[in-house]
Amino acid sequence: MTQHSLGFPIETMLVFIGLALAAIIIDLYAHHSDKPINLKNAIIWSLFWIIVSFAFALFLYIHHGSEIASLFITGYVLEKTLSVDNLFVIMAIFSWFSVPNNYRHRLLYWGIIGAIIFRAIFVILGTGLLYLGPWMEFMFSILVACTGIMMLRGQDNEQDIKDYSNHFAFRIAKGIFPSYPKIVGHHFLLSQKQLDAELIKPENNNLVGKIPKSFFYATPLFLCIVVIELSDVMFAFDSVPAVIAVSQEPLIVYSAMIFAILGLRTMYFILQAMKQYLVHIGKAVTCLLFFIAGKLALNASNHLFGYGIDIDATTSLYIVLGILTLGIIASIIWPERNKN
Repeated sequence: MTQHSLGFPIETMLVFIGLALAAIIIDLYAHHSDKPINLKNAIIWSLFWIIVSFAFALFLYIHHGSEIASLFITGYVLEKTLSVDNLFVIMAIFSWFSVPNNYRHRLLYWGIIGAIIFRAIFVILGTGLLYLGPWMEFMFSILVACTGIMMLRGQDNEQDIKDYSNHFAFRIAKGIFPSYPKIVGHHFLLSQKQLDAELIKPENNNLVGKIPKSFFYATPLFLCIVVIELSDVMFAFDSVPAVIAVSQEPLIVYSAMIFAILGLRTMYFILQAMKQYLVHIGKAVTCLLFFIAGKLALNASNHLFGYGIDIDATTSLYIVLGILTLGIIASIIWPERNKN
């Protein structure tokens, strides 16, 4: 095989790209209509994405050995777990914008496309910064720990309903396009002709003359996806350093994150159905962030001063799985954390 500058043969990169694209095409073909995804369907598709991910892990195991495969699986599980909190935020955003269930998977699709692009940028920047020296590991450690502290402080107020009309992304989007306050099919933007067709409807008489003239008009779905995209960028600030703590190889980091992200659309509908039962998962995610912060700090200390611990990939995987399992078990034993 021809060795690539990223540390892997070009064939490995082609397998990753080909497998991911094939799975995306299959998923798009199956979910191209505006129909709600029920729990059974979501579970089946989540299993499909897990099988695809482990197929790539098997390829890595056969061609690059058990350590590389273990690094990928650890990064994959870690990103999947950290994404749980992101999905809970998306649930709150959907509720505030009153997005019908049959349009949510379409918004999630565009959110995932944005996540793929932003993760690529963050992975390139993050792995590049680490070449500046072990001090950057300390910086990443502080960043991840601060995120954990903010999550810890926010858990007491997680039942508060956030007003997304004050969100930076919401205000920016409304500044670019005048907004039409009602959802019109699955349209993100309306043309002048489409807006006129809506305004002639009797139930919209109160909106006539109140919307500034423009070429395009933003619907609540457009404003919602803009808020989701910016929220995901903020989550990338902790998830990318967390996965980089597992491996500094860009292909391992990016492939682990992408395969985890590609399964989030169907995972959302599972979490939506089980949210009331997974009351302690947020604490597990917070504990994971503190573990990652500690791992980065210990690695940096070992490299700089010779005092510290390099936690190997297999041990990291066991710790990640252990923390996630404890969060699930705690949710089963103490299900009524939040009382009205």
